[in-house]
Amino acid sequence: MMADGGIGSEVGFELFAVTADKGIRAWGRDLAEVFAAAARGLTSLIVDPTTIRPQRAVPVEVAAGDREALLVAWLNELLYLFEAQGLLAADCEITEISEARLAATVRGESLDRSRHVLIGHVKAATYHQLRIAQTQDGWEARVVVDV
Repeated sequence: MMADGGIGSEVGFELFAVTADKGIRAWGRDLAEVFAAAARGLTSLIVDPTTIRPQRAVPVEVAAGDREALLVAWLNELLYLFEAQGLLAADCEITEISEARLAATVRGESLDRSRHVLIGHVKAATYHQLRIAQTQDGWEARVVVDV
């Protein structure tokens, strides 16, 4: 299990096992931090995120019917940017988030096979075991991705 921020940290993610898939549990003080941590978790399933340089900025906007669907749409948009443009996200700044809309700036670079070793392939974020909940320390999300 890989983790960013570690348990007890205010912001981070960890990966968990799901039969034939992978799960991401992300947490933060607010929804923006949770969505950013989930994005880092997604990237960590594709390449080592420490090898990505924030060389270009790409604006991203997604909308959905509720915050759970918004998380799925957000992660699937990041996957689309990777598949269509080869964009690997080093970090993201969530500039607006509501129950049904997210705007962000994603910073990263194009896949460079001489520096970025592919760890795995993620097909899509799914609704399986999807959950976003307020916790004592902020917010937490769980999402399963199809690998």
